[in-house]
Amino acid sequence: MQDLALFVDPTAPTPAYRQIVDQLRNYLVEGQLRPGEVLPGVRRLAIDLGVHFNTVAEAYRTLAQEGWLEVSQGKAVRVLDRAQPEPTTADVELGFRQRLRVLVTEMRGHGLSVETLSRELRAAAEGMKS
Repeated sequence: MQDLALFVDPTAPTPAYRQIVDQLRNYLVEGQLRPGEVLPGVRRLAIDLGVHFNTVAEAYRTLAQEGWLEVSQGKAVRVLDRAQPEPTTADVELGFRQRLRVLVTEMRGHGLSVETLSRELRAAAEGMKS
């Protein structure tokens, strides 16, 4: 695996496994982790991040359920060649819209301007075009 910067903020309200999932998924979506690449073992990554190995195992299981990783007992964790997902449903879009609104509201509460939020959303979306 290339040198990707993963970290866990123990003071964040987001569970540690979810922080790992979100960071890895971002690297996967942006193509920084490619099919066939090997990720660190559960125990190695847990030590590196300062978390319990079950936390990393849960993150890997979550990404495996989403079709991103191949996780097998006693074998290296590998990135899969994930097929394009099916088009989103109205429920998925509604869930996205609700999550995005919560995030925008939270960031506005921290003082980020509408212009900054808009710029960052555009940059994130542009960065994921392939």
